[in-house]
Amino acid sequence: MSNQHLSPLREPLVTEPRSLGELTEEICAPMERPPTWKWWVAFGIAVSVLGTGAGIVGYQVATGIGVWGLNKTIGWAFDITNFVFWVGIGHAGTLISAILFLFRQKWRTSINRAAEAMTLFAVMCAALFPVIHMGRPWLAFWVLPYPNDRGSLWVNFRSPLLWDVFAISTYFTVSAVFWYVGLIPDLATVRDRAKAGIRKAVFKVLSLGWTGSHRTWSRYETVYLLLAGLATPLVLSVHTIVSMDFATSVIPGWHTTIFPPYFVAGAVFSGFAMVLTLMIITRVVLGYEHLITLRHLENMTKIIIVTGGLVSLAYATEFFIAWYSGNPYERFAFMNRAFGPYAWAYWIMVTCNVVSPHLFWFKKIRTSPAAIFVLSLVINVGMWFERFVIIVTSLHRDFLPSSWAMYTPTMVEVGTFIGTFGLFFTLFLLFVRVLPIISIGEVKSVLGFAREGHDAQPHPPAKPAAEEPHPVAHRPVSPVPLAIATRKDAPV
Repeated sequence: MSNQHLSPLREPLVTEPRSLGELTEEICAPMERPPTWKWWVAFGIAVSVLGTGAGIVGYQVATGIGVWGLNKTIGWAFDITNFVFWVGIGHAGTLISAILFLFRQKWRTSINRAAEAMTLFAVMCAALFPVIHMGRPWLAFWVLPYPNDRGSLWVNFRSPLLWDVFAISTYFTVSAVFWYVGLIPDLATVRDRAKAGIRKAVFKVLSLGWTGSHRTWSRYETVYLLLAGLATPLVLSVHTIVSMDFATSVIPGWHTTIFPPYFVAGAVFSGFAMVLTLMIITRVVLGYEHLITLRHLENMTKIIIVTGGLVSLAYATEFFIAWYSGNPYERFAFMNRAFGPYAWAYWIMVTCNVVSPHLFWFKKIRTSPAAIFVLSLVINVGMWFERFVIIVTSLHRDFLPSSWAMYTPTMVEVGTFIGTFGLFFTLFLLFVRVLPIISIGEVKSVLGFAREGHDAQPHPPAKPAAEEPHPVAHRPVSPVPLAIATRKDAPV
């Protein structure tokens, strides 16, 4: 394995040579060994933050949303800002899993599993805010169109907030099914490695009788492809519908048709930044630098450059249309954003979302994990401020100067937002402990990528010099396909 031959044109997706068995051992290790002290420290902090956030949510449910800083002019603020922020975070998972899969991008294989899980956890965090905002969360089921005994009372299908209910629930359901179907081969691997007991019984049920046969793999790949095709439109539709919460209003600064593509580009932009944040931490803590390589990080930064350019174009287009329209209210709304009382928030947004992504044009920066980690945090801060600027600055100066008001979030609102980070990281840390964070089957399928002769595999013993070599002995062995690399009867 020391005399590997690498392709002069491509970089391997697994930088260190590994056998199939070694790869399985590495990915299953976090589930099968006791947690390290680093994991316990991180989990303790996450649970503490989650517990604090849960207590704050309980307080505001018992007291009422009057504990927020809302007023008669600004009825949406911190909570809806956080809702849109978390929905955006959840977009990169489906993009990496579905769209890159349809385009046959092999580099997605080491990061798609964690990105899919991140999608589910982010959507859970997002769903909390509209439920709390209802004021009576115990009646949240009223937004569901189910047969009831309340006479002619029915949901208002013309309400954009109801569109959110259907969009988010559909997105969560399809993403969860897509994530689970992708897990099935790895669940079978964990099942076969587990000793007799509860663990083995649980994974036996979850793996749905997976045998690893050719027929099983064929049907699995067909279903996975169909789900990828079904999930792809959701990447565009979900945040488009979220943007219509604002675009269908008549408020200056909201009433604009650019919001759907603008919000989708921003969601992918922020989502990839969060994936980078989590993947850089994961590769360092778990020692997966050879699986989550610099090539993976560099490719994601290139997508951030593209989506960041789209977001910057949207910012410029908004200002141009406000001027070109000749509407004095629209012009005032955007001048107020840039130079009004909340100008500090606007310029933080511009600095983080317009200026900082251009640093990724330099190869030295986009191949430095430390620099990428810092910039990914900066981008997520900027994307939160983008949502804050859109919502608050469009509301606090409305048509009537007599109703103008300022907004300052209370500690209850800030504590609720911080608590959602506790929920997010608690779920992610548990995911790392109980399920494979990297797709075993898919990484095995690219194990020989860019390696001539498939040197990731153990070499067969050398033949005696006197023995005539077989006519096909010098043919390069093709990379192990997905259906063979993880078959139950293959050597792992």
